[in-house]
Amino acid sequence: MLGNESAEPSHPAKDVTQHVGYLLKRTQAALRGAMDKVLREHGLTVPQYATLELLALHPGMSNADLARATFVTRQSGNVVLRGLQEAGLITRPATADHGRARPARLAEEGNARLAAVYAIEQRMVEAIPAQRLAVLLADLDRMAAALEE
Repeated sequence: MLGNESAEPSHPAKDVTQHVGYLLKRTQAALRGAMDKVLREHGLTVPQYATLELLALHPGMSNADLARATFVTRQSGNVVLRGLQEAGLITRPATADHGRARPARLAEEGNARLAAVYAIEQRMVEAIPAQRLAVLLADLDRMAAALEE
């Protein structure tokens, strides 16, 4: 070491609870906890929620496409779809028009359950002044990109 240099690394926030990483992790943990609670209240598993989310964005996806997108096997994807269909959250035709694919679509109740989960993010976002949200989203995106380089 040279001269009076400190062995401690320099950090703008001396209290760990003020570090950006700590606050991001705290926010992520709070979001996950709130989402898990709502999913439990609505009888949904994470794979079921992910499937509903995908069908909201891409109605008519096949079991194979949904399984790939949710990182489960086709067999597991079929179990998820059957459970969602039995719960009245999705609809699928009884038979395939062509091939074996039976495209799935959200039912009204599936949309309602998604809305309950979306309300969690809305509650979180409402804590930020509306004029600052676009800046926050851009900043978070730049932070993620900086770490992915």
